Amino acid sequence: MSSTARTVAPWVRTRLRAAPGAALALALLVAVTACLAGALPRAVDRYENAGLAHALHDAGPGRTTIGVFAPLSFDDASVDPAALLRPDRLTRQNGDLLHVVGDLLPVDRPQSSYGVTTTANRVVYDPWLPRPTGDPARVSLVAPSDLAGHASVRAGRLPRTTGPVNAESAGIEAAVTAATARSLHIEVGSVIHVPSLSRAPLAVRVTGILDPREPAGAYWSTTPLLRTPALVPLANSSERKYWLGALLIPQAAAPALMYTGGNPVRYWYFAPELGALRAPSLDGPRSALSSLKDGPGLERARAVTDPETDTDTDLDAVLGSFADLRSGISPLVAVAAAGTATVAVVVLLMAGALAADRRRAELALLRARGVSLPGLAGRLFAETAVAAVPAGAVGLAAALLLLPGDRARYAVAAAAAVTLTACAALPVRAVLAHRTVRTTAPREDVANARPSRRRLVVELTLLVPAAGAVEALRRRGTTGDQLISLAPVLTGVVAALLLLRLYPPLLRLAARPVGRLRGATAQLSVARAGRTSASGVLPLLAVLTALATAAFGGSVLTGVADARDRAALLTIGADARVEAAVSLPSGLSERARSVPGVRAATAVSIAYEAVPTNGESAVPLAGVDPRDYSALSARMGLGAFPAENLMAPGGRHPKPGDALPAVASASIAEKFGTRGPVGLRLNDGTFLTLRITAVRDRTPAVLRSDFLLVDRAGLPAEDASPTALLLTGAHLDAGALRRAVGRTATVQTRAEARAGYADSPIQTGAEHVYTAAVGAASGLAVLALLLALVRAAPERAALLARLRTMGLTRAQGRRLLILESLPQALLGAIGGALTGWTVIRLLSPGVDLTVIALPGTDGQAGQAALRPDLWSLAVPALTVVVVAVAVAALQAWWTGRRGSVRELRAGDAR
Repeated sequence: MSSTARTVAPWVRTRLRAAPGAALALALLVAVTACLAGALPRAVDRYENAGLAHALHDAGPGRTTIGVFAPLSFDDASVDPAALLRPDRLTRQNGDLLHVVGDLLPVDRPQSSYGVTTTANRVVYDPWLPRPTGDPARVSLVAPSDLAGHASVRAGRLPRTTGPVNAESAGIEAAVTAATARSLHIEVGSVIHVPSLSRAPLAVRVTGILDPREPAGAYWSTTPLLRTPALVPLANSSERKYWLGALLIPQAAAPALMYTGGNPVRYWYFAPELGALRAPSLDGPRSALSSLKDGPGLERARAVTDPETDTDTDLDAVLGSFADLRSGISPLVAVAAAGTATVAVVVLLMAGALAADRRRAELALLRARGVSLPGLAGRLFAETAVAAVPAGAVGLAAALLLLPGDRARYAVAAAAAVTLTACAALPVRAVLAHRTVRTTAPREDVANARPSRRRLVVELTLLVPAAGAVEALRRRGTTGDQLISLAPVLTGVVAALLLLRLYPPLLRLAARPVGRLRGATAQLSVARAGRTSASGVLPLLAVLTALATAAFGGSVLTGVADARDRAALLTIGADARVEAAVSLPSGLSERARSVPGVRAATAVSIAYEAVPTNGESAVPLAGVDPRDYSALSARMGLGAFPAENLMAPGGRHPKPGDALPAVASASIAEKFGTRGPVGLRLNDGTFLTLRITAVRDRTPAVLRSDFLLVDRAGLPAEDASPTALLLTGAHLDAGALRRAVGRTATVQTRAEARAGYADSPIQTGAEHVYTAAVGAASGLAVLALLLALVRAAPERAALLARLRTMGLTRAQGRRLLILESLPQALLGAIGGALTGWTVIRLLSPGVDLTVIALPGTDGQAGQAALRPDLWSLAVPALTVVVVAVAVAALQAWWTGRRGSVRELRAGDAR
């Protein structure tokens, strides 16, 4: 008896061989999406950590180092003050404090130091020390640890002690840095006599001149006086100055400082390991700093040093300032991330829905032959996972390699979510569509399909949180829970669902006038658009959401750029500003005009100390040429006015001695009124009489809120000399302008001022994320449209082949495909632009871009508001239409080349 073995082909292998192109396309989509999803958290971490490093670097060791200070007490007779200053005791206490601080914060031990320093600078009267204004120099005596390890000897040798040193010692040795020696005229062998309280002056002999090995490190820069002397003004006179330098003595000589009147204290400087601080985890370091300044950490420090020990650092303020900036920027970035993520999810779901729609007949047949829903879902999940899981892993690996970082879990979670969504989209859609067993799958034309109650419930469910998120964002701004970050995308989705409900009526409405046209092409194209499967609404949803996200992101970027440009203009007054404290040299205006990029130069004379005769405080007075300055103010958009407002009747220039017409700021006009004359006294004692003819809020010449403008021709000759040049030009060469001006005046450019508002990596990083979000959303919109067009390509090719046998020309076939694709493309483009505009108008009251555009200005440079940007609305929408038309035309051309025989083969399902 023989038996016949039945061979069953594996499902997954069979499906991959039957449709390798679809599997490859899915794998590519998942790989790119997983890469973007994994890259986002890594990019955010990178720019936030870079922003933190930038903030710490700008603060410098003087603010970031943790200082522990213990005063020297002479009240307790049982304690020898000299013993408290011995090196062995300081070293032991430094080790104990390292445990205290190190348990709370990572410490950079090589850059940390300890020792003894005087807190009261002592006046030294040695006649050979420089006296710039006649006042004697002062010195600070410091006994730092490990001086030999942080400096190299340029001349002489390191200081040392030859025997016991105490408060009665007559002299000690010291070293100075090369900068201190140069400024204070110190040489090897010089002796500086430091006055003492009840004894002869302490003779400090300089034995060496040192070069710091790491001048910018915390060892030398926590107290910059150690390496660099300072020219300090006297407390009661800014014109009188004296030199202040540091004398570096050996630690064994510290007891000699006790009775010098310098009030010596013990110090321990702990430089934090700044590279170990991470932006996402600043709560721990901030809590530790709080403990060290006034908490358990301070109590532990006092226990190992002195009951009067105190700590001091500005690191907590630096971290707090950065945390505030980060908390202001993060919600804006979350808005961009939520929008792009939503579009990506819609595209992945759309890819699964289109695959299920393409295989509708096959899946219906499987269900009719007895395949259960779990079995069907399992098979579809397995065949999708074979392509999606490796692609997701490749995308995640690419993200991790391209953007190295410390934390990988968020990137892994994002890529896994993308992969899981791609794997589940097809099975879930198939299960929902084939719950009921049918021998054939019914057609679901979009023009005839009626929305189900389930769809209505889903739409209402989305409407409620969207309305709540919009209202919360308008009231509280972007600070709040995650629902607020979803407000733009939820609003876009609701608007997209509304347009989707309007799509079938609009198609039926368009069919009426088209039906009265001659020829069948237009009628057939509208009929074909109406016969699109109801699942084809997903591409439209993806396009609408993507365009709304791109419009919002583009408007954010434009708002940031406009705010910085406006703030730079208010800071400079023109495209460039050349200003001197006195009159500009003759010929400077001509040299400035010859610089490449300069279009016009307007000379003004500014007197900042013009005093009103009624006793009010001084106000800035600017003398200008009425016509040139009027054109400049109109061009810059700062307080434009007619030139006649500064001219005498008849359009002539006023003469010296006349009552000068003046344009005043609102504050000046409020003080002096606009009817009576205003008297001013200039620096040289000249008196002027003004009459205010116009009021403006701003003006280019004076960068303050109070000002007066007059015709320069009416000023005395010495006061009419130009002190500033206001330059305009699209692409000013700042370097050439500075070379032309030389050292006679300061040069400021609008471009440099604008760049100064974006100097932190956290700002530029957030902008890059928004730029990537706009690009990704636009790309996903185009991809959604391409997926829909590719899905319909076989059916369209067969249609063209059949119609060609009936006499359809190639031009008519091209026109048919283009007109068929236009309804969805136009609705997506126009609807997306309108949705984006609506989202921006709805949410603009709650979105303040100042924190990312102008951080740290406290509103002094203006506010950055969110406004619709025409280019961000129009360009992505037009791109969608152009791509749809181009793909349709390309398909018509390609189909015409291939011929009709292959498309009309019997039994080839379309």
